[in-house]
Amino acid sequence: MSAGTRQGGGRSSATAVVLGESPAVTGGGRNGGTAVLLGESPAATGVVPDVAEAVLPGAGRTANSAGRPGVAAATPGGDWAWTGGSRRGGLRVVVVGGGISGLLTAIRCVLDGHRVVLLERGPVPHPGATSFDQHRALRALVVGDTAATRQAAELHRHWRELDALLCDHLPGAGLYRRVGVLQALPPGQVPAAVATASAAGVPIRIVHPSAYPLVGFPRGSGAVLEPHAGTLLADRMLHAAARWLRHHPDAELRPGREAVGIDPDRARVRLADGTTVTGDVVLVAAGPWTGALVDRPVALHRQTMVYLRPPAALAHAWAATPTVGGIGTDGRAWLLPSVAGTLLKVSTDAVRREVTTLSGPDDDAGWAARVLAAGVVSDVDGYDVVRVKHCHYATAADGNTGFVRVGPAVWARPASGGDGFRTAPLAADAVVAQLAGQATAVGTLA
Repeated sequence: MSAGTRQGGGRSSATAVVLGESPAVTGGGRNGGTAVLLGESPAATGVVPDVAEAVLPGAGRTANSAGRPGVAAATPGGDWAWTGGSRRGGLRVVVVGGGISGLLTAIRCVLDGHRVVLLERGPVPHPGATSFDQHRALRALVVGDTAATRQAAELHRHWRELDALLCDHLPGAGLYRRVGVLQALPPGQVPAAVATASAAGVPIRIVHPSAYPLVGFPRGSGAVLEPHAGTLLADRMLHAAARWLRHHPDAELRPGREAVGIDPDRARVRLADGTTVTGDVVLVAAGPWTGALVDRPVALHRQTMVYLRPPAALAHAWAATPTVGGIGTDGRAWLLPSVAGTLLKVSTDAVRREVTTLSGPDDDAGWAARVLAAGVVSDVDGYDVVRVKHCHYATAADGNTGFVRVGPAVWARPASGGDGFRTAPLAADAVVAQLAGQATAVGTLA
């Protein structure tokens, strides 16, 4: 770090088990208008109107009078919502891991009529989980890939539904803050970005980097803004998900239960204390620790992130700044703004490296200084460095970031990738859809 930067401080007949995740690195609303918006300046407040139902369809759901989870009615389309009705006879599902993948998969199982036991080696949620962080970006635009952009846009709906489900009867507690996502691009790529967004039905605006003087852009770059994208308050999302499960009669959280082995043939989890937990299905969602439990080759990656406190005079401006990517001198850096009481988080792909273990001697090898020298923030020497964090994630050679079947009744998410938090609802939907046939088979044998 540069010298001037300051260092500061009813039950169902069957059950499923889900295992939680360990650490990983990276505002709902109502409906408004539609369109691809070109040449508009960002709103002065940094808060943008909500997108129309036609672009990002929202969720409908009812809650019981006590404000407690009622009756599950998840649809095949993947709605994270509660409606009237009753479902019985689901699976006993054991989930291993209490990070975002484990918690959301557990919720999705309950919504689909299953009983869940969730095992986590630490508390739930675990502050050491890779997904336990201040915030994560939620964006849709993938320049040149309309299909991927459409799929990513669908995640807005998932997260809005989750926000409504988990924050019910908690006014002002929104976990998805739609402050926008700004992407710096070479000028020649801006037309392609507009074309992709238009084809996918994702609203964007062309903006000029000079509108964001606090951010360091590559020389000569252009930029586009997704006004309806934003920031997920990650750690608060984990706490809300755990609270929801804790109050649901078909979910059981078991903190302090470390899984040390999985029997893929018998859906059995062996714990460090010598006991076992058995279900109809086991879902392993232990983040980068999953590889120690299931035999699936993955590559481990470590990313260094730096958390900054802006000068007091700039606090309001940063709170109105969107998430930004493609920045820094070389265009490889990104930042998440200090919204909802969070710190400003910055990093760069230049400090992402492949490692062989989840801890190593390179943690103090000047990685934070490289982040600060990347040109992400203008006049960074005037900011307090509050925290430096080294986070991990795993990737697979085939690029798969969802759950894979590793036994007759065992699925695992061994490689969630660097985007695992954002895509967790899709992974949960997909694996729970696979359980439908499993539930039919169990019911036939019962």
